[in-house]
Amino acid sequence: MGVFLALSSAACYGVVDFAGGLLSRRAHFAIVTFVGQVGGLALAVVLAVSVPAEHVGSADMLWGALSGLGSGLAMHFLNRGLSRGAMSIVIPISAVTGVALSVLCGVCLLGDRPTALAWLGMCVTVPALWLVSRGDRGDRGGKPDGGNGPGPLPDAGVEVGPAVSDGLVASAGVAVQYIGLAQAAPAAGLWPVPCGRVAAVAVLLPAAYRHREHFRQPVGLLAAAAVTGAGAAGGLALYLLAAQQQMLALAVVLASLYPAIPTLLGLSVLHERATRAQAIGLLSAAAATVLLTLG
Repeated sequence: MGVFLALSSAACYGVVDFAGGLLSRRAHFAIVTFVGQVGGLALAVVLAVSVPAEHVGSADMLWGALSGLGSGLAMHFLNRGLSRGAMSIVIPISAVTGVALSVLCGVCLLGDRPTALAWLGMCVTVPALWLVSRGDRGDRGGKPDGGNGPGPLPDAGVEVGPAVSDGLVASAGVAVQYIGLAQAAPAAGLWPVPCGRVAAVAVLLPAAYRHREHFRQPVGLLAAAAVTGAGAAGGLALYLLAAQQQMLALAVVLASLYPAIPTLLGLSVLHERATRAQAIGLLSAAAATVLLTLG
């Protein structure tokens, strides 16, 4: 069940990433991120009320809040990178480095002991995520990009330094998000998730205020951003349930397979062409899923 929950979390994140990639091209990234977290908070409260909780301690709330700080920072810098047209740089760095940091923390600090098959699956996952997200860097400048988000996103002339910085900060946020949420006690139910959304909204509020003039968007676009954030909150809830049933390292790796989803959606819905790197990455991600499931 833990494997199914983690893969379902990846599916949620993948669909959200696909939609968020579109929205970040139509509105300012800070507004899309902030409205998304508000929508995520609304759904998180509904989910938390729906799932019985034996005891919600202050430590659980603090771990949830720490996770939310990571989420807020990750989405802010990820969307900033996407808005700069640096998708082919930011997505691979944030996905791969975030997984690596989370797994290392689980093994070195939390005592996770993956099996040999699980280790093999994790080793396959890292290059698979890179290939799926990165695609072919030669496609830059107008062809459909192989990363998270559909359609053409010209990024010719992007400065590599700022894009790498966005990706690294986003990856650190991803690691904090996963590690913090996994520390909450199972007795707390899903309440750490809304605690995290409150923290995410708080940390993103200054940026949203600085760009408040960009809130003048069509109602449909703002609603779409809120729904996208709600989907991300649903993915976090699924991840939390998965982490309660299996070790952190496996839950993180399985949940982090999400870059394959927007790539597949781009191929099937938008009729994009898969690069050779993406095809290899997708096959490798499938093989990693099997290994992690067996492990």
